[in-house]
Amino acid sequence: MNIRMVLLASAAAFAASTPVLAADAIVAAEPEPVEYVRVCDAYGTGYFYIPGTETCLKIEGYIRFQVDVGDQPLNGSLSNDSDWDARTRGQVQFTAKSDTEYGPLTGVIVMQFNADNASDQDAILDSAYLDVAGFRAGLFYSWWDDGLSGETDDIGSIVTLHNSLRYQYESGTFYAGISVDELEDGFYKSDEGPNNVGVAFGIGGTAGAFSYQVTGGWDFDNEDGAVRAMGTVEIGPGTLGLAAVYSSGPNSYYSAAEWAVAAEYAIKATDKLKITPGVQYYGDYYASGDDFSNDDAWKVGLTVDYQIVDNFYAKASVQYLDPDNGDDSTSGYFRLQRSF
Repeated sequence: MNIRMVLLASAAAFAASTPVLAADAIVAAEPEPVEYVRVCDAYGTGYFYIPGTETCLKIEGYIRFQVDVGDQPLNGSLSNDSDWDARTRGQVQFTAKSDTEYGPLTGVIVMQFNADNASDQDAILDSAYLDVAGFRAGLFYSWWDDGLSGETDDIGSIVTLHNSLRYQYESGTFYAGISVDELEDGFYKSDEGPNNVGVAFGIGGTAGAFSYQVTGGWDFDNEDGAVRAMGTVEIGPGTLGLAAVYSSGPNSYYSAAEWAVAAEYAIKATDKLKITPGVQYYGDYYASGDDFSNDDAWKVGLTVDYQIVDNFYAKASVQYLDPDNGDDSTSGYFRLQRSF
């Protein structure tokens, strides 16, 4: 027997006598559970469930670039002796909704960021309120912020954002509500301070092609109030809008004039282009002091809206104001805005 045969026989005998041991199994680690964002369609488009909760959240907003023109426009906190001024705004809104035994519980936060230039900027809380079962409490815009669709009408309050408590009943095409408003930064007479309170009401709705709104408010410190009526109706290629307002004296709800009437016709020229001429007449136009003047004024303007693409549009507006005993003025702006 040669050496090769001896080695092969020895190796075979060793292999036969050695017990076979199984290799340890490789166990893969369980993947961490991942909870993907789920669409929440209970409250309309754009909502999704906050992971791990039953609360639905919607994030929306816009970016706006605007150039104002006129006699020394002042859009920031710094003085500006130019007849034009550019500014930019970014706004983000968070809306949270969840079901409760009283109906949907809503919370809204709106943050706004304004830049007149690199050094003159501000960040403000534009709205923050909670809403459930028709009750709303927090910082939000009043019914006096509403107006016609164009830019000519001047039928609202100087300041329409208040800390308020409101109840509003809604039923399909009709609503009615009442609110208690803190009027700290509105109009106040020379013998009054900014610590003020008011009560306002709003009634409105739609009936086919016609929509309407009646708004009123009483300013307790100034002891004056105002009432306003607006209506729109679809006629021909556009929508006709009419409005009238009366104020018993300058107050936080209306102080531009003792009375005023406004009209506009929003022409839907194409699917993307809307042209809105408007006019307003002021009776006993407010100049200064604690009461209205005996002078009148009139205003005429034109606003053009053009949708460039979805969620991106351009707007241009020009207004001419002519008071009886005052300098006439022309103002306007050009705006680009992208919404999301």
